[in-house]
Amino acid sequence: MRIERDRPDDEIPTSSMADIAFLLIVFFMVTTTFTATRGLDFALPEDDDNPPVIEKEESVLIEIFPGGNLVVDQNPMKLGEIIEYLKPKLERNPKKPVIIRPDVATEYRHMVEVYDELRQGEEHGLSEPINISVPTQREIQSFWY
Repeated sequence: MRIERDRPDDEIPTSSMADIAFLLIVFFMVTTTFTATRGLDFALPEDDDNPPVIEKEESVLIEIFPGGNLVVDQNPMKLGEIIEYLKPKLERNPKKPVIIRPDVATEYRHMVEVYDELRQGEEHGLSEPINISVPTQREIQSFWY
């Protein structure tokens, strides 16, 4: 005689899962506090009949061409003459930016030589370090051309 046993189902009953998920959503919606979104708080400046005059800041542009030829503010110059040229300009405004713009075909060492020369500005009598900027190729293409 064979006794048949009840075998458990291989499936997990999920019929009530949707009901439980719906009840959880409703519960969290009811218990959560809703706040009205506020905009950004900022104060607008008052009307001024005499706005301050802002002067355009002129930077010093050092262009480096293949072979190490330097042009500083449209003037051909040698490496050792750069600091003497910059001294009067940087005495008026020590934060004046100095931009190094190497040509694409220029060897990297020429840019490093100019950079090193500018970093030694304090040794040549400048009161503060020089504000040096080397733009990326993308910046050069978007601003100069």
